[in-house]
Amino acid sequence: MMRRDRLLLVVTLGAVFTADFYFILLPKLRPRQQGPGEHCLCPLSRGPNLTLGGYSAVDTPWLSNASFVDLQATWFEGLDDSTEGLSKLGRLFAHPLYNIHTPELGAEEKLLQPEDLMGYYRRKVSRWERHMKLYSEAAAAVNVTVPEHQVSFDPEASWLKFHLGINRYALYSRDDPAVTRLLRDMQATAVISADYTQDEKALKGSCDCTQVVKPSGHHLKLALKLQNFGKAMFKPMRQQRDQETPDDFFYFVDFQRHNAEIAAFHLDRILDFRRVPPVVGRLVNVTGDILLTTHNEDLKSVFFTSPANNTCFFAKCLYVCKTEYAVCGSPDLLEGSMSAYLPGLSIAPRISIPNPWIRSYSFTGREEWEVNPFYCDNIKQLYPYNSGNRLLNIIDMAIFDFLIGNMDRHHYEIFTKFGDEGFLLHFDNARGFGKHSRDEISILAPLSQCCIIKRSTWLRLRLLSQDRYRLSDVMRESLGGDTLRPVLAEPHLQALDRRLQRVLKSVHRCVRRLGEAQVITTDFIDTANTPGPVKPVAAPDNKT
Repeated sequence: MMRRDRLLLVVTLGAVFTADFYFILLPKLRPRQQGPGEHCLCPLSRGPNLTLGGYSAVDTPWLSNASFVDLQATWFEGLDDSTEGLSKLGRLFAHPLYNIHTPELGAEEKLLQPEDLMGYYRRKVSRWERHMKLYSEAAAAVNVTVPEHQVSFDPEASWLKFHLGINRYALYSRDDPAVTRLLRDMQATAVISADYTQDEKALKGSCDCTQVVKPSGHHLKLALKLQNFGKAMFKPMRQQRDQETPDDFFYFVDFQRHNAEIAAFHLDRILDFRRVPPVVGRLVNVTGDILLTTHNEDLKSVFFTSPANNTCFFAKCLYVCKTEYAVCGSPDLLEGSMSAYLPGLSIAPRISIPNPWIRSYSFTGREEWEVNPFYCDNIKQLYPYNSGNRLLNIIDMAIFDFLIGNMDRHHYEIFTKFGDEGFLLHFDNARGFGKHSRDEISILAPLSQCCIIKRSTWLRLRLLSQDRYRLSDVMRESLGGDTLRPVLAEPHLQALDRRLQRVLKSVHRCVRRLGEAQVITTDFIDTANTPGPVKPVAAPDNKT
């Protein structure tokens, strides 16, 4: 009897140990079988949504479990022969990841309504016409000739269509023809007015030299109004494409590069974030497009002719109010980036929020995230990072910044209409692509410290690491359509592939440590039993 009880006990304990090993220990040991540089090609599990602060993190609610299974099958089997004749960029945009069906957008999911937008801009056009009439009368009274520009307000203008297409998920849809038209218009439409930007005007020509960096950065930019009343921000060329940022330069005093703005827009589109406003390169006539169109006397006063007989201008600021900081045409033509303006703040309010992983803008000192490896645990307890997808969007932004080498992300902006679940605007990327020979791994701190990433982002990064869709190749092809090609020097394109591998390895390290279910965050919901259009899931309001 005693022996039988002992045998039963041994069998029971053996069964418990076997089950414990199979269901608990073995899944944790499997990821360790890979080398540090290998890619995990195992199918990603479709477990429950990772929760931040107890609330589901939902970003793309139109991707169902069923469509995700089909997507994974395509991932491993490849696309059919219908894509063989396409370029790499064409094959990328033909992939199911870039063709997810989106539901019909309701009024609450669109940033602006047509009647509100048209009324707002018709008032601005009327104000412009009154201003020009008064300006012409004043000029005639003192016998000054004012160039006349033919202007027309077109309700079908590409920039208006772009503004109407902004929704709670992105600045534009994947197949929005208005974006292609807008790029062409910014590239070729006549300029009717040039002025300082609002943040330059806020300085009123003076800077506090005790500060390391002024509010608008160490650069010069202008607001250009086009013939169809569209508006673009012009950043002139300050640095040749093959020049690297000197090692002794701090990131906050680095030059702003026009080609970095252009390349950042193309990369943002390739990653399918669609959070960078459309940007295109353009050759601007410094005299005809700026000097002769501006009504700002301060701007006119900073123009001069260089000893080489080139037309130049500089910023109206005390410590850069010198000819050595000027930008010059050749003799009048100057290349630069044209970034589409977003709707005005009075009709589409935005708020600027400090980046939790902000850097120290001084020559000494370090931020908490640089010395505390558990910093993200504290951030996860704070509003608005303790619920919804805000923290996941911060990590998306960090990956984007790491790929372009941008260390200058001190703030981010969101549209107030979409609340806490709105996407982050990836503004001001001109300090990217400064160094191709060095990867600033600290930019990835949000990813490496928090160890979470959206499944959709993870899948696209893996896709872009494959030979068939190689990131450097699709970027080269995409940038080849810009007037200022080549936009990036070849070493910068090669650096994108290297940095992408470092992002993938960072995720692999997290997976080995915490397990896939805790790292790869499901950003879709099951719509199999949901009739009709899928409605987005909003996180509960936990403000106190």
